[in-house]
Amino acid sequence: MATGTASGGRRLPRGSAVFTTFPDLLFIFEFVPVPLVQGWVLFVSVSCFIVTTLLLFLYIVGAHKNWNFWITLDTAYHCLAALFYFSASALETLVTIGLQDDIHKHYSENISAVVFSIIVTLLYMVHAVFSLIRCKVSYRNREHS
Repeated sequence: MATGTASGGRRLPRGSAVFTTFPDLLFIFEFVPVPLVQGWVLFVSVSCFIVTTLLLFLYIVGAHKNWNFWITLDTAYHCLAALFYFSASALETLVTIGLQDDIHKHYSENISAVVFSIIVTLLYMVHAVFSLIRCKVSYRNREHS
């Protein structure tokens, strides 16, 4: 990136400099087509379902053996999952707003998808917050022992 063109820069870029400066480079990603958005939503939901099911199974069988690594893994996973689900929810909302003007049978399906993705996002965020608290307590206890 060119100097002075980061988010604190004072001038707007011209020509090909738009593609080499930040945040102007983000313009490219604002033109994402609907199938690509739906693909990201599907990837996030399926991936999180598989990893969450795997973690749940491993916790049930006691594979973690109370190792501190698992607390860190749980925290990192739920923070990342919350971030991914938040991005998927935002993109699904954007697509639904775009369908609003069309008399489209998929509009009501997208509304349901947005509602449920927001609910799942909140669940992952709550789990991430409580995992961060557990991780903080775990590290504090490790320092005192």
